Amino acid sequence: MHAIEVSHLKKTFGTLTALNDISFCVEEGETFGFLGPNGAGKTTTIRILTGISYPTAGTASIFGHDIGRETIAARQSMGIVSETSNVYDDLTAWQNMIFSAELYHVSREVREKKAKELLTTFDLYERRNDKARGFSKGMKRRLTIAMGLVNSPRLLFLDEPTSGLDVQSNLIIRDVVTGLIGEGVTVFLTTHNIEEANMMCDRVGIVNRGTIAAIDAPERLKKTIQSVQSIVLSFDRTAAGQLDDLHHLAMVNDAVKEGDKFRLYTEDPATVIEAVMEYARAGGLRVLSISTLGPSLEDVFIKLTGLQRTGGVVHAID
Repeated sequence: MHAIEVSHLKKTFGTLTALNDISFCVEEGETFGFLGPNGAGKTTTIRILTGISYPTAGTASIFGHDIGRETIAARQSMGIVSETSNVYDDLTAWQNMIFSAELYHVSREVREKKAKELLTTFDLYERRNDKARGFSKGMKRRLTIAMGLVNSPRLLFLDEPTSGLDVQSNLIIRDVVTGLIGEGVTVFLTTHNIEEANMMCDRVGIVNRGTIAAIDAPERLKKTIQSVQSIVLSFDRTAAGQLDDLHHLAMVNDAVKEGDKFRLYTEDPATVIEAVMEYARAGGLRVLSISTLGPSLEDVFIKLTGLQRTGGVVHAID
């Protein structure tokens, strides 16, 4: 049985087609990343999968339960952490947890034990009697995720879980999610942090303009665009104009400055390395480090969604 099964899903809003005949499956125990630019259809898909919205056509099921016809049964096995906080500011952290548990019909003895366990895990137990109004964004986000786990879900929907958070909250959330994955919980993750998806996901689906552009393991997706390679290098000194000089070397498609290093995108690394060494000799520079990198998941994302990188800035192609 699949944790999630989507078949020929379509969603229209008047003349706008938000989802156009998408199909995919998520296996039980899998961490599945769902990536796409703004307006691609990610939020619409999650709203349908969690029973908030109904599709125009097609079906979606959660552990065999049709989300439209068996909404309650389907939702009993899932935890939902939306991008926007569902924390009640006038309630304490403890009251928010208990209220969330009651909504999931968790028994009294279980919900109090679970609330203590989760607040401790998310480093919020000492603040359990404080109203959420005084919490930072990171603390509210941690509380939101704790509330989404209070029913011990088999499937967890995480919508942008670490967006804009402080380092401490990021680390806590990632550690907790990693622990859940180790326990066999299925995770459906949407994120703008492509490196986060690369590290955490067994597979990623890339959606663009309401259709699925690709679904595969991150490493296999990278191998589909071997033409997007790059060279990262550093010199013993930097000066104005170096980035522009490097950009104009033979076979360099784009050049980006990354801290004290330069990254050159190319389809011919060998030719570019030769050109870099010649440039260094001519300018009296010493190359401190140089390495060749294959395509990243971000490169795959950019290529499959029709975006373009120029000077390190990603933008849509007209």
